Amino acid sequence: MEHFEEYKKQGEPEKLQKAENWGVAIGLQQVDNLTPSKYLIEVAKDNIEGKISIDEASEQVSQYYKKNPAKTLKEHNEKEADEVSARIAKLLSTHTFSFSPAELISIHKALFSGIFDDEIAGKIRAYDITKKEPILNGDTVIYGRADSIMETLDYDFGQEKKFNYKGLSKREKVEQLAKFTSGIWQIHPFGEGNTRATAVFIIKYLYTLGFVTNNDLFEQNSKYFRNALVRANYQNLNQDIYYTMEYLNKFFGNLLLGEKNLLDNREMQIKTISETNDALKSKEKSKEKSKEKILQIIANNPYITTRELSEITGLSIAGVEKNMRQMKEKGFIRRVGPDKGGHWEVLNDQK
Repeated sequence: MEHFEEYKKQGEPEKLQKAENWGVAIGLQQVDNLTPSKYLIEVAKDNIEGKISIDEASEQVSQYYKKNPAKTLKEHNEKEADEVSARIAKLLSTHTFSFSPAELISIHKALFSGIFDDEIAGKIRAYDITKKEPILNGDTVIYGRADSIMETLDYDFGQEKKFNYKGLSKREKVEQLAKFTSGIWQIHPFGEGNTRATAVFIIKYLYTLGFVTNNDLFEQNSKYFRNALVRANYQNLNQDIYYTMEYLNKFFGNLLLGEKNLLDNREMQIKTISETNDALKSKEKSKEKSKEKILQIIANNPYITTRELSEITGLSIAGVEKNMRQMKEKGFIRRVGPDKGGHWEVLNDQK
């Protein structure tokens, strides 16, 4: 994040770590379309420069909003972004961690107490939820049922604990971690704040596993992270849309393997039914044009080879052969003589 680039360039380990923590903390607010205030940036800089501790920074932000209560919607959004950012930065500054559902619940409570209602902060939801997702054109992921959240969390954590990483390649390890992340996010155990709590939990979990993470990814691409989780947990068989880990694996590949995958939210956007139909029609028209072009070429040169047709039309040899086979089956063309030495004939009604 540009606010803290100067500290990253200086290369001082302590300032660098603090700058990264604040960058992640602020970047994660993007998943809920929140933007911190200028005031928070100044508090963060004071902490990075060692003028105040992380506890003092968090307390300053809290006291600021007690003295200056939010009134407008913009101010309420800034208050949430500021206070949650300060709390995330504080959590990331410590390496205490316990791999358990209780830890995830504790993180959620630490982030959102006093911000969300008491029935939400650090509490397993007691109701089922849906969320209209822009990349799904307003459709929703099917989240975990309220009456089985703890059982499902216990199962997923148990499976991850038992999972044997020994002998796996780095890529296989990373893909398993992405799969685990996707699973606990799909449960969506809380009424709000699931992505931010999951992200903090996973960052701390990866640290305990010895991974050196490129946390700039969470800072700069938190929206992509959330959308990738959505696509990993959404399918619509009627529209030929299936669960896919492709996008989340790209994110984790950049995060943990130093890959340079392009992270573009637009490629995750689901097409509307009309867009899908238009694409299919366009594809069919393209196929028909290819057949018409081949027929024209054969009429002018009956002895032309498959390879020559491929070069002229720009289709692959397999594509040419497929088109020729279909046209033979429909009675548009026929082969006269052997494969070698014979020629093609376009039937009269196709000329």
